[in-house]
Amino acid sequence: MSIYHLLALSRVPGIGAITARALLTYFGSAEQVFKASKLQLCEVQGLGPKLASNILNFRDFDWVGVELDFIEKYQIKSIKFGDPNYPKRLAQCEDAPFLLFYRGNADLNQQKIISIVGTRSATAYGKRLCEELVASLKNHQPLVVSGLAYGIDFTAHQSSLDHQLQTIGILAHGLDRIYPRAHQSIARQMLQCGGLLTEFPSQTQPDRENFPKRNRIIAGLADATIVVEAHAKGGALITAELANVYNRDVFAFPGRVNDEQSLGCNYLIKTHRAQLISQPSDLEYLLGWDAVKDKTSTPKIILKELNKDQTLVFEMIRDESPIGMDALLLKTGLDQGRLAMIILELELMGYLLTLPGKQFQLA
Repeated sequence: MSIYHLLALSRVPGIGAITARALLTYFGSAEQVFKASKLQLCEVQGLGPKLASNILNFRDFDWVGVELDFIEKYQIKSIKFGDPNYPKRLAQCEDAPFLLFYRGNADLNQQKIISIVGTRSATAYGKRLCEELVASLKNHQPLVVSGLAYGIDFTAHQSSLDHQLQTIGILAHGLDRIYPRAHQSIARQMLQCGGLLTEFPSQTQPDRENFPKRNRIIAGLADATIVVEAHAKGGALITAELANVYNRDVFAFPGRVNDEQSLGCNYLIKTHRAQLISQPSDLEYLLGWDAVKDKTSTPKIILKELNKDQTLVFEMIRDESPIGMDALLLKTGLDQGRLAMIILELELMGYLLTLPGKQFQLA
C-alpha cells in the first residue's frame, strides 16, 4: 500500500479515520481510492457525493511530495493500519488512525503498556504520586504513554526516563515541532528511550481540536489508563472516558474533596468510571502483574486433555499472559459466546485464572 496515496488521502477535506479505513477496506489500497469513479466511491458506506467529490477533486500532490521528503529526511516511520508494527491494542478501536508517524525505538506492541494522564497544574502531592507509581513499576518494564504536556504528563515521562523505562509521547501536532517548546530537551531524551508518536503530518499546528484526537491514541494504545490528578473538566477526563469506551481499565488516585486538582479523579471513582487506587501496589494487583508466572513452568502435557478450541485459547493465554477478552477475541477468531464458554471450562479444569480487569493468565 503506497504511503504516497495514503498521505494524499489524509489530506482530503472531510476524510477522517473511520471513513478512510472504510475506503481502504472497500478498495484495497489508497491508490485504488483515487482511481475510483464517483459512482464507485458513493457505494462505500458513509461516503456521500460531497466527500466523493473531495477525493476526485484533490490536487494537492505537491504537498504529498514535500511530506515524503520530510519523512525520509528525519527517518520517520510511517505505520499503516494493518501493518505488523501497527499498535495492536489501538487497532481494536473503531476510530483508530489509518496512518501513524513515529520516531523512536520502543516496541508499540510491548506486553505491558500503561497510560498516565492528569492535570497540567499538578500539585507536589500529584507529582510525588506519579513518581512513586512509575518507580514501583520498574521491575515490570512497562511502556509508559502520556501526552508530553505540563504537569502530570511531564512527570510521567521524566520519572520513566529516571528509572530506565521506555516512554512514548503522543503529540497533537506534527513531528516537525515540540509543544510546549520547553519540553524539547525531554523529547530528545525520549527518542533514545521510547519515542514520539502522532497521526498528524508535519506543519500541523497544536490546535485545540487536535488534543481530543491525541487523547484517543493515549487511551487506545495502552492496557490501562491511570489518572493521577485531574480537574472537573479537561483532557485527562476525556482520555479516561475514551479508555472506558474502548473497554480498557481505568484507575484513579483519590484526593481531598475540596482540592480542585482532585475533583476529576473523585468524580471518576464516584461514578464507577475508574477503580480507586491508593498506592502503586494496588495497580499491580488489579492488573494481575503481581501474580505473573514463568510461562515455561506450565507442563505441556496438559494440552493432551484439551480439545482444539481449548488448546487454541490456552496457547494464546500462555504466550501473552495476562491477556484481555478483546485481545483473545481478535486473536482466536472465536465468537464471544464460544470464547466465554472455553474460558469457563479452562478455569473449572484448573488451568486458568481470571484476574481483575477482565484479564486472564494460566494458573
